[in-house]
Amino acid sequence: SAGADPIMHWHGDPDLPDVDLIVVPGGFSYGDYLRAGAMAAHSPVIREVVARANKGVPVLGICNGFQILLETGLLPGTLIRNERLKFVCRSVNLQLQPDHGSPLLSTLDPDHSLTMPIAHNEGNYFAHKDDLEMLKQNGQIAFKYTASSAFGPDNPNGAIDGIAGILSANGRVLGMMPHPERAVGNGHPSSDGKLLLSSILQGVA
Repeated sequence: SAGADPIMHWHGDPDLPDVDLIVVPGGFSYGDYLRAGAMAAHSPVIREVVARANKGVPVLGICNGFQILLETGLLPGTLIRNERLKFVCRSVNLQLQPDHGSPLLSTLDPDHSLTMPIAHNEGNYFAHKDDLEMLKQNGQIAFKYTASSAFGPDNPNGAIDGIAGILSANGRVLGMMPHPERAVGNGHPSSDGKLLLSSILQGVA
């Protein structure tokens, strides 16, 4: 539905073709050795990903992709072990933060909470006080977990301020723990991921 076929690019190839959007997907890169995303952040292609992001090319990092973007320094903060030290795999509700400054999220309804799954062991977002204040003041917090009768408490991993996703200062790099690609209908319990991905594509256009 994007009007173009995605390019699957090998992490060991530094020659990234010209693209309108870079997506760093979830998974367990390098088995999450050392810490999640730490080794993948030094893959040959990542240097070019960082360079493109610094030139304004939009980047979406999902779960392990979010961890990688944090390790590169494209986004502030870090992700540590879940509060209860257990892998968490379930659906959550997300609330778009109304003061975000991103064209990637401009078509989303701030009054509509999004339902998407999470599946991670290190999803506990942490930032030092100064970084957290900067995120708040600059509208760089994209999503927070919110409670629901269906999915339980509003913070599944202990993330500071319930943060589920953040933005770069220019609003063109988005990192998030929940998986929008696993919430697109067609057998998935939610299709809210389509709303987010469609918004990103419209923001890129």
